[in-house]
Amino acid sequence: MKTKAVLVSCAMLAFSVLAFGQAAKSAQSNAKAAPAKRFFSADSFWNRPIPADPQIDPRSARWIELLKQDKERNFGVNATRYTIPVYEVDEQTPTYTVYPNSEFFKHGPGFGKDIPIPDDAVSDAQSDAHLALVDWKRMLAWDMWYAKKRDGKWYSNTGMKYRLDGPGVFNRADFHMKTGESVHQYGPGRAAGVPIIAGLIMYDEATSGAIEHKIAAATSFVGLREFCFPAIWTDGPYKGGIPEGAIIQLDPKLDLDKFDLTPVEKAVARALQKYGMVLVDYAGGNVIYAEGLYGKKGLSWDGKLREWSGGIIRIPVENYRVLKVKNSVMDGDGHHGKLEEEFKKCEAGCGPGLKK
Repeated sequence: MKTKAVLVSCAMLAFSVLAFGQAAKSAQSNAKAAPAKRFFSADSFWNRPIPADPQIDPRSARWIELLKQDKERNFGVNATRYTIPVYEVDEQTPTYTVYPNSEFFKHGPGFGKDIPIPDDAVSDAQSDAHLALVDWKRMLAWDMWYAKKRDGKWYSNTGMKYRLDGPGVFNRADFHMKTGESVHQYGPGRAAGVPIIAGLIMYDEATSGAIEHKIAAATSFVGLREFCFPAIWTDGPYKGGIPEGAIIQLDPKLDLDKFDLTPVEKAVARALQKYGMVLVDYAGGNVIYAEGLYGKKGLSWDGKLREWSGGIIRIPVENYRVLKVKNSVMDGDGHHGKLEEEFKKCEAGCGPGLKK
């Protein structure tokens, strides 16, 4: 009887271990399947897929010919420079007053005081020096263009505060841009007047294999004084170019297996087919934007998402199309010289409260 009891106990123990192992595997599988956090509401413009049979703009073919004139022809990726670092913050994060870096550029409503910025936060090292902060508990975001820390204080050219569960689109009526002015004189950090985190390829979502939103893009062929929703302004310099706010879609019927793509690059390409890219700024080439991982130890795009040496840039631009531009507005700043002049002053370190 004793032997039989021991055998029963061993069997029960083995069953318990097996059940625990299966439960652990199931929990691990569910954790892997959990969707990555996504900016803005589910019905936001940024998070809505393109319909199955969208209207194509009658100017699409001409615009694609324009994009082909770029020296790289195709769309590359900015992931390690000229992009947006995003830091998660909470109630434990130290807060700062962010001071205006210029008398020309301005912060938006509600931006400036009590902004949580981690000690290890750094803005992009290139001239744009973007920086974004997100608080998932309070569902708030803050973003800046030309953010710099000097002598323990933070300064920025622009600054916006907005809801992470909101539409991700600013209301043009809340700003008062005049023809020839820059949107940066009113708070937004993207020339199209959209949040700088909108459309950004985030590391966690990309490595999970699914990017469920539109992707931010830029080109040198953005149209002169023409923009459309979700843009509220433009710095486009090219007469007859593509309006900021326009959606460019990768042909959804294109066989992605024809290209040498990593799993992350394939996730990006699928998003470009399902959601498309949105022109949000002027740039020196055809580009889409991925999260800058500056200061985030252990995280890297290396081997996952190539910028200009392979991957997405190997997809010929002829495989893209511009969706029908609706209700475009003929206005904007036209990439004027005053903006460049004032920006150079900021690069020289001359802002309110700063010594020359």
